[in-house]
Amino acid sequence: MTTRRAYFALFMGAVLFSFNGVVAKWVMEAGMSPWRLTEIRCTGSVAFLLIYLASKGRMATLKPAKGEIRSLIIFGVIGIAAVQSFYFFSILKLHVSIALIIEFTAPIWIVIYLRFFKKVQISPTMWWGLIAAFVGLVMVGEVWNGLTLNGMGVISAFFDALSLATYFLLGRTIGKKRAIDSTLTWGFGVCAIVYAVAMPWWSFPFHVLTKSVELHGRYAGHHLPGWLLVASVVLFGTVLPYICVVTGLNALSAQVASIIGMLEPVFAGVFGWVLLRETFNTIQLIGAAIVLVGIFIANEKIPEGGVDG
Repeated sequence: MTTRRAYFALFMGAVLFSFNGVVAKWVMEAGMSPWRLTEIRCTGSVAFLLIYLASKGRMATLKPAKGEIRSLIIFGVIGIAAVQSFYFFSILKLHVSIALIIEFTAPIWIVIYLRFFKKVQISPTMWWGLIAAFVGLVMVGEVWNGLTLNGMGVISAFFDALSLATYFLLGRTIGKKRAIDSTLTWGFGVCAIVYAVAMPWWSFPFHVLTKSVELHGRYAGHHLPGWLLVASVVLFGTVLPYICVVTGLNALSAQVASIIGMLEPVFAGVFGWVLLRETFNTIQLIGAAIVLVGIFIANEKIPEGGVDG
């Protein structure tokens, strides 16, 4: 794959993921919990991917290599299930873009992991990026006013950031050994199994799929079928953007992928403002910009190839 196509794939992944936040919020406001939405999202996605692999006669690609099972399970539990669960919970409690800004501090945690666990030498400039990101987060949360953001939403968003860092690291490593669709099938499959055991399907809120869901925000008073919104979350908000991201991740580095991924909170802010009527004050907007600049500075200083260990 050419570098240009890899960048375009990551860009489209950011657009699709950010718009999915709006659709997912409509579904959860209709009565589906973040956990159940994650469950049906992963199950629907793995079903789609299994049908695709079977139609191409490529089911054999799912066979794990020796010693690979552990990494694939961790990828599914943390890189897929945890990322999605914490993300859905955080956007239910916060503005979509604010949740994503916190989530995309993932590059910072990658840097810290490399420095203190892998003993990789990091440029001093990275620490200025870390400080900038921290100051920006303080401004976004308006901490001096007693933290204006929902506390549980913020905690969930930070757990999401740590999970996303794991996704970038493992996705890059696993992607060197197996195809994109096979990697994602394993990830979504593990997620689906974990949720099927923890939250059996016979108690699933199927009524949300058959009801007419009101679209809050700009389109208040308008309705769409619940099944259509959930189908959009599965196909356009999951399968396609994940394929885009893993495609770009295989051709580029984890830090480059996460830098481009920073477009996601920007797009989410636009979609949230236009479709959900989510608004921000001047201090929060400045803080959000500082966070993104800080992440960019820190991320630029990650040694190339350092994330592969």
